[in-house]
Amino acid sequence: MAYYHRIGQIPHKRHTQFRQPDGTLYSEQLVGTLGFHGVSSLLYHIHPPTQIKKVGEPVPYAPKLLKDRPLEPSHLRTLGQTTTGGDYLQARQTLIGNADVTMSICNPTERRMDYYYKNALADEVIFVHEGSGELWSQLGIVRFEPGDYVVIPRTIIHQLHFDEGLVRLLIIESFSPVETCRRYRNHFGQLLEHSPYCERDIRPPHELITGDVRESGDYLVKIKKEGYLHQLTYGHSPFDVVGWDGYFYPYAFSIHDFEPITGRIHQPPPVHQTFEAHNFVICSFVPRLFDYHPDSIPAPYNHSNVDSDEVLYYVAGNFMSRKGIDLASFTVHPSGIPHGPHPGTVEASIGKKETHELAVMVDTFRPLYLTEAALPYLDEKYPMSWNPDFKHEPPRSADMMD
Repeated sequence: MAYYHRIGQIPHKRHTQFRQPDGTLYSEQLVGTLGFHGVSSLLYHIHPPTQIKKVGEPVPYAPKLLKDRPLEPSHLRTLGQTTTGGDYLQARQTLIGNADVTMSICNPTERRMDYYYKNALADEVIFVHEGSGELWSQLGIVRFEPGDYVVIPRTIIHQLHFDEGLVRLLIIESFSPVETCRRYRNHFGQLLEHSPYCERDIRPPHELITGDVRESGDYLVKIKKEGYLHQLTYGHSPFDVVGWDGYFYPYAFSIHDFEPITGRIHQPPPVHQTFEAHNFVICSFVPRLFDYHPDSIPAPYNHSNVDSDEVLYYVAGNFMSRKGIDLASFTVHPSGIPHGPHPGTVEASIGKKETHELAVMVDTFRPLYLTEAALPYLDEKYPMSWNPDFKHEPPRSADMMD
């Protein structure tokens, strides 16, 4: 999120002497992307962030993309999978991906991470479907609640601490920086008046980590890079930052703060766009009024995504154009074949004034592939569900019904 923020103690000028109470220098670290041309922040550590004590063995950590599957729409039902593993990394199951982006579910049972995590190649956008807690990072604490997007830029060392109760996460991993939409920004980077959200809705870190940050010990950092988790042990906490400033930091934004754009007739998916990255966008479908032309058809029209694949992750409410879809389901509609509303939903939508649906959409501009981990969730009958005599299974979730 490109606006200036600062926390803690920093010197008057960057790259100048900044001394601790005992006279030693704080250790300055520039963190950013795109070489020295992207956004960045300057961090001031008590200890040098370079002091490695031990290098462990890399652990394979990459999904297997299935590139030989038929060209067909897919439906993945994940609602019944209330847990997918122990801690935050063990619980990740990557279901969909390509060279630009991956999408994973993550329903951990462990409340806290006893290690630190860094993604060295990708930004991560965590959509919090269920659960709450705090993101702890070198740059401070960000509180999150259901409905939040938690955006973590690459190379930020962090931990996730969950409150008691079920945790259900959608994790979007981007191999390019995740940004606000260019058409909603002026040339200074400020979000404009017609943007569906603004800087006031963004929640950056609000306080730094305190505690044992001055103590020496063994601090394991698991670093994800090139299909492996690399395990490096440092002699001091990576959270030993006394202050920082800049434009590069994790933040939270609630889907409930996205203000929908509506019109007299059906609006196309770009009005729902929330974030963008190289070769894909993230969109938010939120409760909104339907079209108000007297002859409007609220249901979307059939369309061929000539240049993009479309993924919808269903969060809450009644998604009017689909039948038999659960909460926590994914639908994947590839480019090359048309897609549109299920039979009967177009006529049924006429005259309706509003919707209470909630969903996250990812549109990509290169083909997506299911992974081996996705196969147990696959609804094999979904490609035929547009036939008029198809018998749809009722949704398993009480609050999402046809």
